[in-house]
Amino acid sequence: MNLSTRFFVTIAISAAMPLVAAGCKSSPSGGQKSAEEKPAAETPPAGAQPEAPAPAPGGYPDEKFAVITHGSAGDAFWDVVKKGAEQAATDLGVTVAYQGNGDAAQQASLIDSAVASKVKGLVVSMANPDALAEPIKKAIAAGIPVITINSGSAKSAELGALAHVGQDESIAGEGAGKNLAAAGVKKLLCVVHEAGNIGLEQRCAGAKKTLGGTVVNLQVDINNVAEAQSTISSKLQADKSIDGVLALNPAIGMAASEAVGAAGSKAKVATFDLSGEVVDAIAAGKLLFAIDQQQYLQGYLPVVFAVLYQTNLNTVGNGAPVLTGPGIINKANAAKVAALAKKGTR
Repeated sequence: MNLSTRFFVTIAISAAMPLVAAGCKSSPSGGQKSAEEKPAAETPPAGAQPEAPAPAPGGYPDEKFAVITHGSAGDAFWDVVKKGAEQAATDLGVTVAYQGNGDAAQQASLIDSAVASKVKGLVVSMANPDALAEPIKKAIAAGIPVITINSGSAKSAELGALAHVGQDESIAGEGAGKNLAAAGVKKLLCVVHEAGNIGLEQRCAGAKKTLGGTVVNLQVDINNVAEAQSTISSKLQADKSIDGVLALNPAIGMAASEAVGAAGSKAKVATFDLSGEVVDAIAAGKLLFAIDQQQYLQGYLPVVFAVLYQTNLNTVGNGAPVLTGPGIINKANAAKVAALAKKGTR
């Protein structure tokens, strides 16, 4: 049985299985694992070959694909992306190796290593497109199809990627601003947790466009959530006119909620992206809402697209991104996604 025939047999079997849709640093998002999530394995050093999940019986495990993101080890958001990619590998019977590194130079090195290992397809998040441009171009020149995810959609087609899977960060930011304005927010603190991440800046700019009030950006470090909480609290104490906080990451969202209480502020807090803790906080009324980009799909769909391209030369998007969000998770629907978040697929 040839590769293409085996692929369609596998797809026919997979079609009978329910696909748990998922919910994305920026994101470009990055975050910290919640208490309910299993700790992620440490990110291997650049050049190391990570362990991949065993492909489904009847698949074609010799077909190897790589997913390389800017997510750090233990990041709850990227754990869900990884879970989606690994589920796609299982469903389609291929081998997928996932690696992540928040340092752009290290991420570029991981891409170079994947190209050297002659993977059949490459999935890359582009929080810093300029730093990844040359490695991605080398991959394409080597005949390896590239699909970008999460951030960097504006550069995806320019660099020659087959497609981009994610949410439009500007549109998502506009949605956040609109909902915050409806809640009565007039002066918003937008907390940026990764320096140089263009997707995060686009979220804040989008919120400013629709809020109808003032938006002040605040830089913190996702790698030190305790310090980020202290920085947010200090800002709220110094400026009592701030009546809203928009976090761009679930861990920072929870920290912002704590910071509001510590500062004695009445600011309303919303966040981007989900975790079990975030969903519980929304249900309890501690957070207004979360912008849900369904990052499970950002892991699952590009693997499907890469395999379809290799087996049937299918492409999607025609240069436009395949959008996975934004959706709004608020108190009205939080209970419906709570169980899924705790399973790690939202």
